[in-house]
Amino acid sequence: MDEEASLALDGTAVAASVAPAVARRAVQWWLALQGGDATAAQLQAWQRWRAEEAEHERAWQRIEAVSGQLAGIPPPLASAALAAPAGALAAPAGAQRRRAVRLLTALVVAGGSAAMLRQTPAWQSWNADASTATGERRTVRLPDGGTLVLNTDSAIQLRYDASERAVQLLRGEVLLQTAPDAQQRPFRVYTADGTARALGTRFIVRQHAGFVQVGVQEGAVELRPAAADGQPRVLRAGEEGSFTRDGVGAAHALDAGAGAWADGMLVAAHMRLDDFLLELSRHRRGHLGCDPALAHMLVSGAYPLADTDRVLLALVEALPVELHYLTRYWVTVRPRAAKK
Repeated sequence: MDEEASLALDGTAVAASVAPAVARRAVQWWLALQGGDATAAQLQAWQRWRAEEAEHERAWQRIEAVSGQLAGIPPPLASAALAAPAGALAAPAGAQRRRAVRLLTALVVAGGSAAMLRQTPAWQSWNADASTATGERRTVRLPDGGTLVLNTDSAIQLRYDASERAVQLLRGEVLLQTAPDAQQRPFRVYTADGTARALGTRFIVRQHAGFVQVGVQEGAVELRPAAADGQPRVLRAGEEGSFTRDGVGAAHALDAGAGAWADGMLVAAHMRLDDFLLELSRHRRGHLGCDPALAHMLVSGAYPLADTDRVLLALVEALPVELHYLTRYWVTVRPRAAKK
C-alpha cells in the first residue's frame, strides 16, 4: 500500500491526513504558479518545499488532482501568493482570494473533489460573470441588448459565440428579457438539469435542488431535460412548469406574483405561512423558521424585500404569531402566547 493511504479498523483504505497549514501552503504555491511568470528561484523554492516532507508532496498531489478538473484560475488571484508566510494569507490579495484559499485548503485537507468545490456558493460566485449575495438583486445588460435580473444569492456565466447566446445558471434565480438577434442565434439557459430555450420571450428560471422551475410571462420557452431520452415541452405565456434531468412536468397557470422580486417585492396570494417564510428566508441572512403548528396559516399581500424585519413585524400584526429570537440571525415564528 502506498503512503497516500492507511488502513481503518474495518480494513478499508483511508487517505493519509494533511495538516491545514501544509494544505494552505500548497494552495498558495499553486495559486502563485498559475500566473506563469514565476522566476527560476521561485520554482526552485517550490520544488524544495515539495521535497522537504512527504506531507508536502501529498498536499501538492491533492491540489493538482482537484485543479486538474477545474477551469483556470483568474490571474489576479495569483498575485502576492508567494509573499504570504506559511501560517498566514497575504493581506493585499483581498477577500476574494482569501475565500478561494479557504475553499481549496479545505478540499486538500479533506481529500475532496472538484465536483464538491463547484457546488459551493463561494466558488460559483468566484467563477461567475455576475452574482448576488443574500438579500441582493442585480440587473445585467446582455451583449445582444436583452436584460437579465439576478434574484438573491444567484450566479450566472455568459457565453455568446457564433452559434448561440447562452446563460449558465450556476445557482439561484433569474428573470430574462430577450432581444432580437441579427444573427438569429438561439438563446438558451443552461442549468444542472437541462436547458430552457427562449422563443422570443420574458421568462423566469429558478434552480432548485434536483429540479428547475420556469415561468413564462411573454412569448414561449422550450424545456429540454438533460437526459438524452427526455422529451422537450413548450411553455406558453402565462404558464409555469418544471423539469428534472429525466423529464418535464405538467404545465400550470403562472402565479400572479411571479417575478415580483425583480421589483423588490414578495407577493403572496393565500400562501401557506411555512412556504412564505421559506421564500422570505432567501432574502435575509441566518435562519428563519416556522413552528409546525402555524404552517397551514395563509398569507396574502405585497411585502418589501428590502426590509425583511418589517415583513416579520407585519406578520405579527396580521396573525396570532410572535417572533422568538435565539440570536439576531436565528428567528422562529411561533404561536402567540396567551396573555396572563
